[in-house]
Amino acid sequence: MVDSAADKKDAVPRPNDSSSPQDANRRPHKTKKMQSSFAKIIGPGVITGASDDDPSGIATYSQAGAKFGAGLLWMALFQYPLMSAIQEMCARIGLVTGNGLAAVMASKYSRKIVLPISVLLLAANTINIGADISAMAASTRLIFPQVPFIAASVAFAALMTAALIAVPYRRYVRVLKYLTLFLFAYVITAAIVGGKWDEILVASVVPHVEFSAEFAMLFVAIFGTTISPYLFFWQTSEEAEEDVDKGKKKEIDSPEKPRVSKKEVRLMKADVMVGMGFSQLIMWSIIVTTAGSLHANGVTDITTVEQAAKALEPLVNSFPHAGTISKSIFALGVIGTGLLSVPVLAGASGYALADVFGWKQGLSKKFGQARSFYLVIAASVIVGLSLNFLNIDPIQALVYSAVINAVVSVPILFVLLRIANDKKILGSRVNRRVSNVLGWLTFAIMAASVCIMLAAWGR
Repeated sequence: MVDSAADKKDAVPRPNDSSSPQDANRRPHKTKKMQSSFAKIIGPGVITGASDDDPSGIATYSQAGAKFGAGLLWMALFQYPLMSAIQEMCARIGLVTGNGLAAVMASKYSRKIVLPISVLLLAANTINIGADISAMAASTRLIFPQVPFIAASVAFAALMTAALIAVPYRRYVRVLKYLTLFLFAYVITAAIVGGKWDEILVASVVPHVEFSAEFAMLFVAIFGTTISPYLFFWQTSEEAEEDVDKGKKKEIDSPEKPRVSKKEVRLMKADVMVGMGFSQLIMWSIIVTTAGSLHANGVTDITTVEQAAKALEPLVNSFPHAGTISKSIFALGVIGTGLLSVPVLAGASGYALADVFGWKQGLSKKFGQARSFYLVIAASVIVGLSLNFLNIDPIQALVYSAVINAVVSVPILFVLLRIANDKKILGSRVNRRVSNVLGWLTFAIMAASVCIMLAAWGR
């Protein structure tokens, strides 16, 4: 690719004398360029990957480690190329078309097909939102037991809805990026818990399968919480938002197509690979942590947030009041990832329905400019909040929401793969052979596993 004149001007040769005044003057400029390059890589893909490890993911991975020990560790490595391929397709569609996924679907299929898919997405997201808010409220009570569960739930719902509506897009994205740091507690704990690392490494590579209804459900739940439909819609729309943010389009729903360079496609792919790698590292760490701290001590079924929090006790085992500290770390992790993922879930619903009905949309717009878009977001959070009045166990609700996501993903994946191979939509940027192999393999595995799970439950 030919460098621009501005790029050539910036590319000043470095003097041999590193202590020269000229070099000293250039250092701040070089630092800014490095920071700018890093910021470009840390984009929608990293946010998507981090939001993938939401409270639903934490609960599902924790249950997997407690129930089967290291038996499901291999899924982290196995899923990485699959989820990377799927999210790269979504990102490419958003980047090249400058539109959300539902809008692109509507351009290929009739509304009779796209509307049911969007309604399924809305239902799955709303259930997931309710489960996440429930887990956040229950986790808050680990630190402040005097706070009523309903009061904490309402407070979180109000905070996240207000933030999505009132905070400008650029600033909100920066906040989302920093919230990912909460997840590193599991990476550190996994290193502390350790165990027989040769066995852990073997379990991370060699598949382990059990023929039982419990194994089938957790297998499906892990796929559902990792390769979730809301991530497809969010990733696509956020790439389109980036096009608007860079001035390539006036707004997401405008007809013009953005011009996309090869460099931008490369950066997008790097962003997705980093984000999905981060997501799977956290999944692997949570399973190692719960396998080494819970399963190894006879805790094979997590039913409360207190039990899930015990997995982090090895992190602070030498400190006084280790149980209280581990509960606080767990609570902060769930609250942090909830604050990250619930807006993504609600935002994905808003993007999908706005695409179907042609509403103005975008987190870069003010409420008055995209009223219907923001009302869908608010409604998703409010309805999800109302599910907390049904007295459902938070951990079970999180795992079941992951299973629902897996079921909903199957028809959406089929449509997504058809779009990613449509030259009328993507031109020369359609799927390559590797993307198609990984994409259709993902669809086949998820469809087959859902059928096996339903058959196992029917016995």
